[in-house]
Amino acid sequence: MTRARFPTSFLRSEVTAVEFKPHDYQQYAIEYIETHEIAAILLDMGLGKTAITLTALYDLLFDYFEITRVLVIAPLRVARNTWPQEIEKWDHLKDVRYSVAVGTEKERLEAFRRDADIYIINRENVQWMVENVPFEFDAIVVDELSSFKNWNSKRFKSLMKVRPRAKRVIGLTGTPSGNGLMDLFAEFKVLDMGQRLGRFITKYRQDYFRPDRMNGQVVYSYKPLPGAEKRIYDKISDITISMKAADHLKMPELINSEYRVYMDEPERAIYDEMCEDLAAQLDKGEVTAANAGVLSGKLCQMANGAVYTDDGDVEYIHDQKLDALEDIIESMNGKPLLVAYWYQHDLDRIEDRLRMRKIGFARLDSNASIAKWNRGEIPVALIHPASAGHGLNLQSGGSTLCWFGLTWSLELYQQTVARLYRQGQASKTVVIQHIITDGTIDERIMKALQYKDRTQSALIDAVRANLRK
Repeated sequence: MTRARFPTSFLRSEVTAVEFKPHDYQQYAIEYIETHEIAAILLDMGLGKTAITLTALYDLLFDYFEITRVLVIAPLRVARNTWPQEIEKWDHLKDVRYSVAVGTEKERLEAFRRDADIYIINRENVQWMVENVPFEFDAIVVDELSSFKNWNSKRFKSLMKVRPRAKRVIGLTGTPSGNGLMDLFAEFKVLDMGQRLGRFITKYRQDYFRPDRMNGQVVYSYKPLPGAEKRIYDKISDITISMKAADHLKMPELINSEYRVYMDEPERAIYDEMCEDLAAQLDKGEVTAANAGVLSGKLCQMANGAVYTDDGDVEYIHDQKLDALEDIIESMNGKPLLVAYWYQHDLDRIEDRLRMRKIGFARLDSNASIAKWNRGEIPVALIHPASAGHGLNLQSGGSTLCWFGLTWSLELYQQTVARLYRQGQASKTVVIQHIITDGTIDERIMKALQYKDRTQSALIDAVRANLRK
């Protein structure tokens, strides 16, 4: 089959493609997509979900003629880099025409005007696409289905307007319920338009949850009813398969450890004052918290060693975590270390300390710095979890990750860990080090991440693919 070629920026570059030889689990997933018009594919990081999906799409496009135009919605980096790279990587996809609709509005419109089989857009532009581009797609792929977990978001509401026009929908993710079972409502409504978990969030809550934390008539959180998890899993099991990397790949050992640090009495007094009064008077100004969400953020900052005042200044409280990080770097004996930070003032303080100690470092914020890390040329690499997620391979550069500051988001946490703990990691062990300030919100975040992981693991176990069937 010969197809017209577009400019390399929108179709194929001159690369040497390789033969795709799917593993048994990959072939199982390919056939599952092909035989299910609606498919939720919960694949652990590193199992090759993009290659699996592209192979199934190729068959549906050119062998079975069941679809003609595919829309792929993905995170920006994944839309811009990962999907095009995967199409060009595999020899059997050489005839696939694709167009990447990212960049300026003019560039996106030009991309949609091109004649292609697969159109790829970043999730932030879904609303724009629905409002400005004729929806002529009979298949939709939502890469990272968890990014549609908010039923009130503009991207969710926009996609639901055109969802009925596509006869095939594929949802891909490794973290389907990062914040608990409540996330599943919107994610599966995108897939089946509410057939399994209902059309309305209020009914979903009534059927499967009960109020947990309340203030009068205001409900802040919900708990699953007894047996709710199993009932939810049963409802979605006919369109869902899941696979864990450890079941199908030779993965390194994953070691989680904590490095405890302790605030002295004056430092602890500031933290305790903030906890009790929702306010603290510091040298550079006052720090106040109007609600529990703001308080959580302020306490996280204080546990890390600094906090933004109400005027936007940075008040330094302690260096306990910086000292711990320095100890960890020294213990690495020259081996590369990946450091995850959350706040800008954490990054600034880390960089100042590394400069003072004459320790080489770099931010992983560009393709060039990522390439240097993977060549082993960066002793300490600094990365923000929000930019360390989907489609970023860092396993060639090191095998140790240190969390300087934690995140409440299980999805961001797991995706960051998976940058090192994945297929292709040469080390036999991957070490995840967490710097925890004793007696602070750090401990609660760690427990919350562990609880969410148990909930998510239960979901994945409940619908795990049985390749022996």
